Amino acid sequence: MIVDLPDSTISRVQKALVTIREEGGAVALGRVLTLVISTRLGEEEEAIEAANDASREHPMRVIVVSTSDEVAGDDARLDAQIRVGGDAGASEVILLRAYGDTASDEEGLVTGLLLPDAPVVAWWPGRAPSRVCESPLGRIAQRRITDAAAQEDPRQSIVDLAESYAPGDTDLSWTRLTLWRTQLAAALDQPPYEPVTSVEVSGAPDSPSTLLLAAWLRLQLQVPVSHELTSRATGSSGIHGVRLVRDSGPVELERNLVDVATLRQPDQPTHDLSLPRRSLRDCLAEELRRLDPDDLFGDVVKHGVRQLGHPVESN
Repeated sequence: MIVDLPDSTISRVQKALVTIREEGGAVALGRVLTLVISTRLGEEEEAIEAANDASREHPMRVIVVSTSDEVAGDDARLDAQIRVGGDAGASEVILLRAYGDTASDEEGLVTGLLLPDAPVVAWWPGRAPSRVCESPLGRIAQRRITDAAAQEDPRQSIVDLAESYAPGDTDLSWTRLTLWRTQLAAALDQPPYEPVTSVEVSGAPDSPSTLLLAAWLRLQLQVPVSHELTSRATGSSGIHGVRLVRDSGPVELERNLVDVATLRQPDQPTHDLSLPRRSLRDCLAEELRRLDPDDLFGDVVKHGVRQLGHPVESN
């Protein structure tokens, strides 16, 4: 069910929620958190779809604050929409399209709609503030999710995050590494149990995940790590491969196909492993599983990134 409330107020939205709850039986019981999504006008639907899918694992209230770059102006108004039932997955979605001066107070728009005594997670699926922890929505959230891949300069945004990081910050570029980290850890957990002496990581020039993977390996293994930025003829994006050098020979994990990676190890058969690119829904659902700070991510961005040298760029 979708209820449109054009030219509305937060008070009217609250009353509409009460009416829907009383008449339709939709309740907030069982909601484990409030997810606040900050996005641009016209860019809401992909984020809402991902949130709806993730809500089947994490029942929640979703508040979408949609604004334009033009904040000031005479045409100040709030167009609201409430989605429940089949149009909202296992959540209830409140879409707030704010125009003019109404968009200047994001915190004020959402405060009256937060679930009582429930954690708040803020998510910027697109362009994010330079210091999310100090932003209006970031100040009220226990967890703050950004996506470096959506920024104008993805790699630089990770470098900037190393300076602005606060406990509770995380980035979907880190979440996309979960399968890579799992496969690499599993490969090193097999004989021969030799130390890694150096690491080579390669990926696309616009891949912030490549930088984070190199930083994680540098921090965990405490060995020299080089990261190469390569533009493949196939146009492949993201991480291309990792090479772990040991005395007995290198361990190589390379992804040449979209969903398949090849693992090569000395004196062992070559294996093709499932290594799909993670969907937005999967990444969001993983981040919502924990509401405490991700200390490992904090160490990687604050210390691992700084320990890396400059990347090698090639065609």
